[in-house]
Amino acid sequence: MGWLILVGLVVVTGGLLWRFGRLPKGSLELVAAALLLGVAGYAWQGHPDAPGSPVAVKAQEGQGELMITAERRAMSGQFTRDGQLIDMSESFIRKGDTESAVGILNNAVRKYPDRVDLWVGLANALVEHGGGALNPAAQFAFQKAADLSPQHPGPPFFFGLALARSGQLDKAGVVWRELLARTPPKASWRADLEKRIAELDQAMASGGP
Repeated sequence: MGWLILVGLVVVTGGLLWRFGRLPKGSLELVAAALLLGVAGYAWQGHPDAPGSPVAVKAQEGQGELMITAERRAMSGQFTRDGQLIDMSESFIRKGDTESAVGILNNAVRKYPDRVDLWVGLANALVEHGGGALNPAAQFAFQKAADLSPQHPGPPFFFGLALARSGQLDKAGVVWRELLARTPPKASWRADLEKRIAELDQAMASGGP
């Protein structure tokens, strides 16, 4: 099963990079070589037949990014073409290559301009590319996503997060409270949304940014 998953990931990753990654001419061979090198490394050091063993996520490093990724998947999806493209973009962000992260999703929304999740992913990538600031391009992408699907929780949730990161806590609170008012009681992201609103209120009460 481990080998089947690995081969599937290689095929999907190669196909997405070829179609959306804006690869320069002549680089397809390099991409193929890199993927084959990864397979060789897995064959050398990996243990696909070993039993699974869940590992607790450390609280210090990367937990915020993992939490945001989990929230995004809960609100949209993971095992879809859109989800795979956003996962790829987020992997570039974690490596510090925000330009490639933006490029992948910018090409994707040009090809599929009616996909809400892709516009949200592009907005988040643009925020990261701008150093965490809510720039006009990111705001346009958030608005485009909201216009496409007014009831989708993703656009207001991540727009509120971008507002909070930009220091606009009061505006973030307004956006999140409006989202909470229409969030079903059993929604998987409701508890985290309530927690974020409480933390936001606490930061505002303490005079935080």
